[in-house]
Amino acid sequence: MKTWFITGASRGFGALVTERALAQGDAVVATARNPRQIVERFGDQANLLALALDVTDEAQAVAAAEAAIARFGSIDVLLNNAGFGLMGAVEEASAAEVEAVYRTNVFGLLNVTRAVLPHMRAAGSGRILNISSIGGYRGAAGFGVYSSTKFAVEGLSEALHAELEPLGIHVTVVEPGYFRTDFLDATSLSVSPTIIEDYAGTAGRVRNVATGLNHSQPGDPSRLARVLIEFADATNPPVRLPLGSDTVAAIEAKHVSDAVILSDWRQVSVSTDFPPDDRS
Repeated sequence: MKTWFITGASRGFGALVTERALAQGDAVVATARNPRQIVERFGDQANLLALALDVTDEAQAVAAAEAAIARFGSIDVLLNNAGFGLMGAVEEASAAEVEAVYRTNVFGLLNVTRAVLPHMRAAGSGRILNISSIGGYRGAAGFGVYSSTKFAVEGLSEALHAELEPLGIHVTVVEPGYFRTDFLDATSLSVSPTIIEDYAGTAGRVRNVATGLNHSQPGDPSRLARVLIEFADATNPPVRLPLGSDTVAAIEAKHVSDAVILSDWRQVSVSTDFPPDDRS
């Protein structure tokens, strides 16, 4: 039996992974701003601990991790799932909107990770799964600020992977594409109210496309949850796990475009080094 610590567990991917983990007999520390929603969905189970957690509150994250250890004795898998999106051109986003999405998606993830890591280090084992996005691998018009938070999650995850692997703790950044969750609903996606007409063909077009895509996304969230449950037992887990055919296509396309940049600009790129005979 493993003990999961899941943020944003009241809905979306977090709730689906909670459901599957409980069904296979694992213990789950399911956290959300409103834990009553967790209890209403899953009932009163001996292997479930529903906790209030605003990931932007560092002290609350530390207290939640300590409560998890007190109840179950260990935290074997941390699923950093809490987060929300922001849609709008970069210029359209206000400072307050940018700060809010960073507080949850980046600083909140750091708060929870720092709260859990002392317990994993003491045990000499653990898994950390950080939910990123297709937008964490390539930025896109209309999602620039949101993508930048997921780019941060990618960089943090790669560094944590290198720092923690020698300690027996595996870190993987999970990169879902468009899945049929409530991500594009108002409960998960903030839309900047500022509209600049010059961006009508880029970020503005994305606003319209996103409305039509909502609840018709290609990804099956139940299958993603199943993959994550099975992945928690994978030997030698990779540093990143792309999920969804659209994510795979986006990564492949970026590799191609980056290869073209390296080919076309190689001489300029390498010209900034000291000459070979002048590197001392």
